[in-house]
Amino acid sequence: MRIITLTTDMGHKDYYVASIKGAIYSKIKEAVVVDISHEIKPFDIAHASYVLKNCFRDFPIGTIHIVGVNPEQTEDYKHIVIQQEGHFFIGADNGLFSLVFNEIPEHIYEIDASQFDHLTQSFPTKNIFIEVAGKIAANASVATLGIKKESLNKRQLFRPTVETDVIKGTVSYIDAYGNIITNVDEALFEEVRAERSFKIYLTRAGYTISKIHKKYSQVPEGEKVAIFSNSGFLEIAINKGVDGSGGGANKLFGIKLNDTITIEFE
Repeated sequence: MRIITLTTDMGHKDYYVASIKGAIYSKIKEAVVVDISHEIKPFDIAHASYVLKNCFRDFPIGTIHIVGVNPEQTEDYKHIVIQQEGHFFIGADNGLFSLVFNEIPEHIYEIDASQFDHLTQSFPTKNIFIEVAGKIAANASVATLGIKKESLNKRQLFRPTVETDVIKGTVSYIDAYGNIITNVDEALFEEVRAERSFKIYLTRAGYTISKIHKKYSQVPEGEKVAIFSNSGFLEIAINKGVDGSGGGANKLFGIKLNDTITIEFE
């Protein structure tokens, strides 16, 4: 059995995802396909990296992760295969993987296109990546799949700005519940906080939070809450505040991606 995950921006309206899955089951014996997400915003590698980064380690060693977000090969963005922490990743070197990993991966190989000249290039997630996955599933070494690379194309995300008494972060992700995930991690927060009291200022005047909770249910339903989520980053939420039940935090506070979240310390 070989687990193969799929992360794409293809949605479920069209036949693309079904075609990819059919090709996997046709080519790779005993494959188990797991959908991480097909609702990535079109071509949004930051969105894709956040989703993949926060779940790939939950899969068993040996899992193959196919990433079909902005997957077309160009002169600058070659197709690559990565082996890191016992997992395999296949996609385009378009900056996405530089956001998934905190360090340069152990093994990076630019896929040898000549091995796949006979395949249609217009649907690489299906026609190229599955072929590569099949070779890995058959225990081929990644070194046989292409040319070794020492680095990845990099994409930089916004980083929090820090002053003596202030952290200014940005909204890096909004999930399906309307929860707001920032780029402020717990280590930075505690370092600047130094046991002081604080206020988290949201976009609209008058909305502040002055306590970090461990879980959503520590506040009443419909109440705002700040926690450090499973990803390790500061999250602003409404306890059970989804559409039809008061709305999520992003709608209630009028907060969008890349908006600023300010934390002031006394």
